[in-house]
Amino acid sequence: MSFPAPRVTLPAGPDILRTYSGAFVCLEIVFGGLVWILVASSNVPLPLLQGWVMFVSVTAFVCSLLFLGVFLSGVVTQINANWNFLDFAYHFTVFVFYFGAFLLEAATTSLHDLRCNRTMTVEPLLKDNQYNINVAATIFAFVTTACYGCSLGLALRRWRP
Repeated sequence: MSFPAPRVTLPAGPDILRTYSGAFVCLEIVFGGLVWILVASSNVPLPLLQGWVMFVSVTAFVCSLLFLGVFLSGVVTQINANWNFLDFAYHFTVFVFYFGAFLLEAATTSLHDLRCNRTMTVEPLLKDNQYNINVAATIFAFVTTACYGCSLGLALRRWRP
């Protein structure tokens, strides 16, 4: 006895870009790439905090590209899987990780006024240029987290109608 293949409610091919989910994935890629570039351009002054931000933003960027590529290429019609559940699970996981990355980036930015002693001189932990870049990275991390949250909501509606 064979079971029917799960129904994929997202279209395959270029039509995915005409849906809200496809638009959100594109926004996730653009804003996630900006977070990655901004954090890297700040020279990562606090690697303990910003290392996780870099890991999450780069990994989510690559996975979102792969996710979009699977739908654009039409592979979803050839692989028998519950794509609605996979969509939900992916966006839930990335949303949780990106929310944590956003909090760590905000914590890094909030340390701007903290002073540290470096060999007989007291310097700010973040230089003004690094602070400005981290403010932008925090804003884009929030926007990216919101995009993943919207995608999560749409995926939940498709998975549990």
